Amino acid sequence: MGETTEATSAANNARATGAAAPRFWRSDALPFIEARAIDDGRRVCYAKHSHETFSIGAVTRGRSVYLNRHAREWIGAGAVVMMNPDDVHACNPVAGERWSYRMLHVDVAWITKLQHELGLSGNHAFRPFSQIMTLDAALFDGLNRLYTILAGDNEIDADTLRKESAVITFFSHLQQTLDPVSLPMRAGNGQLARAAEYIAENCTRALRLDDVCEAAGLSASHLIRAFKQRYAMTPHAYLINRRIQYSRARLRRGALIADVALDAGFADQAHLQRTFKRLVAATPGQYRR
Repeated sequence: MGETTEATSAANNARATGAAAPRFWRSDALPFIEARAIDDGRRVCYAKHSHETFSIGAVTRGRSVYLNRHAREWIGAGAVVMMNPDDVHACNPVAGERWSYRMLHVDVAWITKLQHELGLSGNHAFRPFSQIMTLDAALFDGLNRLYTILAGDNEIDADTLRKESAVITFFSHLQQTLDPVSLPMRAGNGQLARAAEYIAENCTRALRLDDVCEAAGLSASHLIRAFKQRYAMTPHAYLINRRIQYSRARLRRGALIADVALDAGFADQAHLQRTFKRLVAATPGQYRR
């Protein structure tokens, strides 16, 4: 009886561990999109972070607190959340509640091209979405269907043409439903954009604040204050986020974790492990697989 109980407990623990582990889907045939899902996110907590992609997710179970820039929302199953590129955000479960979700991360150049084809932005740059959350049932169902098509194991789901067609169909519907609008420009946005661009282009180096200030043409005090107001994080936090984005790209190409850590500017592999887990809620090894 004791052995049976112990075996059952071990099996339950294994299932719980599996449910809490993030699952990633990527395909060389569709390099512009990545999918992620988790079945039990009670132990999955994110620090504030950002992506260079456009990101959209569906909460399929439980409740969570959703932060996006300066907004804070309580959301539950049926909610669809959107994060524009570089929008600082976090989404963490209500304590003790089983929380599950599915996420899609889409290359900005790809979705910008789609906006052009749909006649939404002429030949201009990506037009960000003004909404950060919706309860639109059709979008929620559509995102879940798309995830199933992308990550499904059935033979028909392995058809690249079907998957790409499904991606275009969903994101066309998203654009036409929410119709993105241009966000108003703030004074000094050009200088702050230059600062962010300089950090992004040199994220693997040991940067000094003076370097960033010189690139942006701003004083240190103004840069720190205005940068945090614009990007909802300090220049240093933005640098760390960019290093993680760089690391994700290297890991997707199969690079060794130790090499990625050093190439990205981290002190060692342990430093990358800690930071990656804090911002991605997965280990580099889980993401690489």
